[in-house]
Amino acid sequence: MASPNHNHLSPPRMETSHSQSSNNTWSGFTSSSHATACNPSQDIDIITAWNLNEPAPRTLVLCFDGTGDQFDADNSNIIKLFTMLQKDDPAQQLVYYQAGIGTYTPPQIATPRTATISKALDEAIAIYLNAHVMSGYEFLMQNYQAGDKICLFGFSRGAYTARALAGMIHKVGLLPKDNHQQVPFAYHMFCRADETGWKQSTAFKKAFSMDVDIHFIGVWDTVCSVGLLAKELPFVSSNGAIKTFRQALSLDEHRAKFKANHYNRPTDAEAKLGTKPGEMPKPGVRRRFNLFDKHRLSVPVPIDEDEDERKEAQEETQFSSADGHNNMTDVLEVWFAGCHCDVGGGSVPNDSIHNLARIPLRWMIREIFDTNVGLRFHSDLLKQVGLEPKSLFPQVLERPPAITELSPDVAKAVLDQEEWRMNAKKLQKKGRTAADIEKEIGREPVVVLTEEEEDFVDAHCDIYDQLKLALWWWILEIIPFQHRTQNTEGKWSRQWYINWGRGRAVPDPVDERAEFNVHRTVQTRLNAKTLKGGPYKWNARFLNGKKQQPNYVP
Repeated sequence: MASPNHNHLSPPRMETSHSQSSNNTWSGFTSSSHATACNPSQDIDIITAWNLNEPAPRTLVLCFDGTGDQFDADNSNIIKLFTMLQKDDPAQQLVYYQAGIGTYTPPQIATPRTATISKALDEAIAIYLNAHVMSGYEFLMQNYQAGDKICLFGFSRGAYTARALAGMIHKVGLLPKDNHQQVPFAYHMFCRADETGWKQSTAFKKAFSMDVDIHFIGVWDTVCSVGLLAKELPFVSSNGAIKTFRQALSLDEHRAKFKANHYNRPTDAEAKLGTKPGEMPKPGVRRRFNLFDKHRLSVPVPIDEDEDERKEAQEETQFSSADGHNNMTDVLEVWFAGCHCDVGGGSVPNDSIHNLARIPLRWMIREIFDTNVGLRFHSDLLKQVGLEPKSLFPQVLERPPAITELSPDVAKAVLDQEEWRMNAKKLQKKGRTAADIEKEIGREPVVVLTEEEEDFVDAHCDIYDQLKLALWWWILEIIPFQHRTQNTEGKWSRQWYINWGRGRAVPDPVDERAEFNVHRTVQTRLNAKTLKGGPYKWNARFLNGKKQQPNYVP
């Protein structure tokens, strides 16, 4: 996709006054825009990611945080997204937040010591993944009404939880309200990948459940370090019940247990398997179906891979075909500069103005609006992450080209604000109150930037590489782990190897239409001259020497 070239609408801007000048590391930059003082908003408080000529649907929004993440001093993009969502009108939008894997203690854990051990094991290998998935499932079971749009978001293993929940809904359906005792049984059947398990799942879904779709899944850097072995749950890598799938991926994460979990399409051969669609009605849609139709099997297409893998892929495709999920999922995965938490958030304190994780957060919100998901946001809170509501609502405006430099005035405004904050923190450590700080160094300069300027400044921020910051991670780099990969023909293979801090593998393109989608701020960082540690070069690597040209996207 080429970067669009259209004018950008922005609010009137006024120059702001600044404190004493400091060394300008952005010197020589030019831009047609200027830093401004923050004016009171004249916008509608709530704006909806919906521009169709019909009433917006009610949305059920579930947000699953990353490993060990919860509300604290360095929140992830999940909490930042959740913060911006409207929460006071359940007739229009219901929202659900789940703290990350490693923060959960089962009710049967009674003592503090066992609770600590339990949380540590959950954080290490996600032993309570089932509880995380079933909690989200029960929220949907209790609240879903025909016509609702289900939207799932997640970061890290919370992203895996969101995708596993979508898989469970696809395989066993969504139980009617108040069927709590059936949920553990439904989860057990979801996990079974043998032939009997698939047949039982089909029968269970038809007998007890509703066949619902997942309208949107938005995830930041899914990782699947779940359990000691690399075992995938059904419909996590691909799922025909998902209408739209968006993922932000890290170009620089290179830990052994943080390999990216991509969305993998079924092969053409697998897509031919299965029977006629439409064996179940959709909620709110009345049409005839036969409860006693059997899940007929077609002749398997031979696939050169492990027998278990082949059977599982065949069963998934047959199941999807039988349920009428034949539409291709709208998939877009985009790579961003930075390591795991530089993409999903949580690498810097909450009071930090600029950081790399703001870029994929803005990108995800733009995708939400661009795909008519129906989510409802507080417009003023969108401004706090560098988005202009008028560029998203009532229509999503195409972005102008990325800027290559900042004007001297804007650069000085940004640096003055950072300098003020550093001085204020020093005074706070000395016990000064907010009133004392204001009297001594004045009020903080408030700087409003365009989205293009926000991208430029954020793209120059530091990368937080845990293999450099916490050396104990290297213990896992010298232990062999099994990894599961899919080649361009859709064949799956498993391989054991020692990681040694190697970068992630960029998947080979599945066809001539597939693109190596990279956010345009990566190009900004590649061209930067003032980065700590010298010029930027991403850690991700290409397999078999097949280098791919990046397709820079806005």
